[in-house]
Amino acid sequence: MSGDRERVLARVRRALADVPRGERPQDVPVERAYARVHGELSDGERVDLLAHNLAEYRAVVHRVAREGLPELLARLLAARGAASVLVPPALPTSWLAAVDATRVHDREESTARETDAVDSVVTGCALAVAETGTIVLDGGPDQGRRRITLVPDHHVCVVRVPDQVVSSVSQALARLDPTRPLTWISGPSATSDIELDRVEGVHGPRRLDVVLVTGDRDG
Repeated sequence: MSGDRERVLARVRRALADVPRGERPQDVPVERAYARVHGELSDGERVDLLAHNLAEYRAVVHRVAREGLPELLARLLAARGAASVLVPPALPTSWLAAVDATRVHDREESTARETDAVDSVVTGCALAVAETGTIVLDGGPDQGRRRITLVPDHHVCVVRVPDQVVSSVSQALARLDPTRPLTWISGPSATSDIELDRVEGVHGPRRLDVVLVTGDRDG
């Protein structure tokens, strides 16, 4: 790979060899006059669009008010027969107040095998994109490290609506920190072979439950 890279760079250097250094392009301004959102949506319309597109990607969408969140999470984990649940370091304690499953806290020394032995993981998110039905994680304290949402077979992701829902990818990028480890999730893990046979769970969870919770601004 490094050899290919050096060959490409060598060709670039040769192509620029006869260009005076002062005339070589430096930082070229990028025109950004494109539309950042396709039509104005109300908060409710934006959340409805997110729910619709998440379902199109085979995520299972649930709506609940803050006071009903602990019971809903308990039902979702029980329905999957989850005896253990991975917990990010700063997941609000109230979210799992009704859950009987054993809490497993992510540790730096945890192995992939240990993480794979956990039945489910519950996290928050950085934000969600309505137009694409995408959940974005950035490794925040209520989300934990990237691997804890890629290894367990069942991921429950809580989205605070409408505050964490934006209309477009452009709006999402404006709110995200590009230096953080961003994970963009559109439905459960899925891939297809040459015959277009869909297989789920190859690159992450086979089941994605997305909970749209209202009235939970600060956990």
